[in-house]
Amino acid sequence: MLDKVDHKTRQLDAFGTDVAEGLSRVRKTLPSRWLYDDRGSELFEAITVLEEYYPTRTETAILREHADEIAGFVGGSAVLLEYGAGAGIKTEILIEALETPRLYVPIDIAGDFLELTAERIRQRFPHVEVWPVVGDFTSDFEIPDGVQRAKRAAFFPGSTIGNLDGAETAAFLRRVRRHVGAKGTAIIGLDLRKDIDTLLAAYDDREGVTAEFNLNLLARINRELGGDFQLDRFRHEARWNETASAVEMHLVSTVAQRAEVDGRVYTFAEGETIHTESSRKYDTDIFGEIARRNGWTPGPIWTDAERRFAVFGLAATQGETR
Repeated sequence: MLDKVDHKTRQLDAFGTDVAEGLSRVRKTLPSRWLYDDRGSELFEAITVLEEYYPTRTETAILREHADEIAGFVGGSAVLLEYGAGAGIKTEILIEALETPRLYVPIDIAGDFLELTAERIRQRFPHVEVWPVVGDFTSDFEIPDGVQRAKRAAFFPGSTIGNLDGAETAAFLRRVRRHVGAKGTAIIGLDLRKDIDTLLAAYDDREGVTAEFNLNLLARINRELGGDFQLDRFRHEARWNETASAVEMHLVSTVAQRAEVDGRVYTFAEGETIHTESSRKYDTDIFGEIARRNGWTPGPIWTDAERRFAVFGLAATQGETR
């Protein structure tokens, strides 16, 4: 397991570097992974139960309906690696369906939140060993040596893969292929293209929870990096980017202003934005081709009746990956 103190120090350094680099750009941006501190993770879990946010309930229904088929694809005695574990609610559906699962390895950047998830899974499935790993799944890291190498299966629900750009998606798929090995499998959630009104509503709910989630990133900069952002001078906005096939989240400066972070001053024009997240929406054929190019053989695809969401089964392509 990664040393938590050392990880927190490295994470804070990386956070500061990303903020300094992202806010210095002509088009300001911040990596979406920093949205998920403990408070951000709590807010995201609140988002998942909102009326407008269809992905969680749709994927959950798919997993429940096809749990036995998915478990059959993964196989018995599995070692389940979950990337970006969050609250692990959907994980319970899969673990319950699996035949004699050996080990559950939740991987998440929010360490305290991860411990709560790990403890709940231990209580729910006392026969399954749980080995949490604090880590950033968007960067290279190693699975601990004590984790059995055989029968590994990756689980990446929630359409989080849509937050990655093309290069990051390729790197992630190859990283996971390396983690699970030559006979491994993966179960990946994928949000599909659909009408724009439905998409935008999912990322800009009437209750303002998504707005709070987005603004929490500025609050986190204030807390952890000594920033002085005035949150009431920014507003949340969701936009559709047709070229990228993605919903984008932005923080819009409502006035001309300045903000200081760790001794550096950043200026914002009225209407200028910080791009904080992209959530790409896929066509199943396109994703299948991306998977093929990065170490995987596409298997079964499970969807809802309206084809709003897909759960992809992938089998490791034989041979080594770089």
